[in-house]
Amino acid sequence: MDDDTPRHTCLKLELTTDSKTEPIFVKATWFATHFDLSITDGLHAWICNATEAEVQERATQWDQPVSEYIELAERYLGFQQPGSVYGFVDAGDGHRRLSWTFEKEGTKLEWRWKCRPSPNSKSTTAGILDFLMDANIRLSEEVVRKSQSFERLKVEAEKCLAQSEKFSSEKEEFESAIYAKFLGVLNSKKAKLRELREQLSRQKTAGKMPQEEEESTDKTESFDDESDNEKCEEKPAKRLSGTSKDLPVSGTRSRRRITRK
Repeated sequence: MDDDTPRHTCLKLELTTDSKTEPIFVKATWFATHFDLSITDGLHAWICNATEAEVQERATQWDQPVSEYIELAERYLGFQQPGSVYGFVDAGDGHRRLSWTFEKEGTKLEWRWKCRPSPNSKSTTAGILDFLMDANIRLSEEVVRKSQSFERLKVEAEKCLAQSEKFSSEKEEFESAIYAKFLGVLNSKKAKLRELREQLSRQKTAGKMPQEEEESTDKTESFDDESDNEKCEEKPAKRLSGTSKDLPVSGTRSRRRITRK
């Protein structure tokens, strides 16, 4: 990032010194190649201006690029990291040494920066408090916006739920009506089919009876024809029996003719 777009953070640390826990506030302003620190315990204030050259030297010592060094320092001084040990101890002549630990490749390391007393502790402390107040106001406004947005979303969700329930009820009513109509049509079709089957069965029954009558008449006619044929056959038989008396005469004549020869 460019120097024209600084980032601001403020960290509250609970430090234990001489069996006493005292809070301090660390306000930091981060640039691309350097950073500034303002620290207060409410009574006294300290400052640290890490110049570009100093940051470059530290980054070289740790075999890191400047951007990575700045990013890691902002991570630990912007938010208190679990597992890290923070310290703010006396360094003589009113100076204090701010330190924090971190792990890298399984090794626990410590970074330290020396802070000098602020030339105007009141102004430095007021600056930190102003920053905290502004941040609190921004957070409060954000909370209000989020709450209003949540309420709007809640109202919309309730409307959507009511509309969904309405659609579901209308869907059930529509399905019930459609099912009732379909059932009525289906029943009417079934009744029509039953009627058609009954008509068809009646037609089949009515068609069988004329056929049986025709078959019976055919049988009687064939029987009469057979009786007539039998009568016709009997008449030639009688004629043959009547002419049989002349047969011996003809036989004798033929014999006589043979003897004459």
